[in-house]
Amino acid sequence: MTKLLPFSRRDFLRTSVMGAAVVGLAPSGLFSPAMAQAALTVGFIYVGPKDDYGYNQAHAEGAAMLKSMEGVTVVEEENVPETVDVQKTMESMINLDGAGLLFPTSFGYFDPHMLDMAKKYPDAQFRHCGGLWKEGTHPANTGSYFGYIGQGQYLNGIAAGYASKSKKIGFVAAKPIPQVLQNINSFLLGARSVDPAITCQVIFTGEWSLAVKEAEATNALIDQGADVITCHVDSPKVVVETAAGRGAFICGYHANQSPLAPEKYLTGAEWAWGNVYTDFVKKAQAGEKLGNFVRGGLKDGFVKMSPLGPGVSEEARKTFDATLAEMMGGSFSVFKAGIKDNKGNVVVAEGQAFAEDAIELESMNYLVEGVVGSTS
Repeated sequence: MTKLLPFSRRDFLRTSVMGAAVVGLAPSGLFSPAMAQAALTVGFIYVGPKDDYGYNQAHAEGAAMLKSMEGVTVVEEENVPETVDVQKTMESMINLDGAGLLFPTSFGYFDPHMLDMAKKYPDAQFRHCGGLWKEGTHPANTGSYFGYIGQGQYLNGIAAGYASKSKKIGFVAAKPIPQVLQNINSFLLGARSVDPAITCQVIFTGEWSLAVKEAEATNALIDQGADVITCHVDSPKVVVETAAGRGAFICGYHANQSPLAPEKYLTGAEWAWGNVYTDFVKKAQAGEKLGNFVRGGLKDGFVKMSPLGPGVSEEARKTFDATLAEMMGGSFSVFKAGIKDNKGNVVVAEGQAFAEDAIELESMNYLVEGVVGSTS
């Protein structure tokens, strides 16, 4: 069952005397095992619209899978800024809806907003996408989950490597944080497994969602010769449509954007959050402890790939499928021996190779050799 209020939760709490009174009440037994087995209200909060063809849509599609689960009520609010507003939304979900498990999905919701609410409401459980939860530092009723989607970007790179004629591919990125840098690096490494001469130009927009800059960056990359484009921004819609309009091929991210450019869409690295959310909710309903640091990749069902498009050659399909099979078997390493950063420093020594789950993500502060761009 889905519960949607016909008004803004934040407006309600700002203007209603009753809302002000309710917020002052601490929830009691919101996450007791007995109550979890009987019924569970789950709250989802999105920084943008749920139909953005991107980050928020991927989470909303995951939330939708919970709506048919017995005893589960889903409450959602979209377009919530990464400000104190998200704290008000969380409070209203707890106090007005009785939410016992909350997923504030956007990067900037974690610190201080989710952490503050977790301290205030110790009987509720909070799980955040991508936050680097640390035992002893963060509250026990919080945690983080994320997927090794760099595997998907490596596969994107394989498709891009076969499709590129100019040997130049492009990446529109929001911010140079470790998760984004890993995706850029993985994309180029995949392409270079096809052709070591390929380079990747990256442009950082500085914001997770800024349509004008995303369009400008896409056009600039194509003007500089890039003929395959991908991105890491909240909504790839502008990048996809702009690139396809210029005749470039596209590799998607977050969700399936192939309907936006069916002839130019090669494939895409997608989240499979429904599997993750279903597992969390089943544990919560059974009164079991939820994981505080949950990670997984393609073989774990956290990540999936969009279907291959008409622009993917038969040779590319064979290489793509063979690499995907290795990843699903757990035997593939994206970061192999001899990798250098784009300043010439060796970042993976000879004799070393790392699966994504062995990489300290927070230490990913470099761009690999062949990436034209800077993290500063």
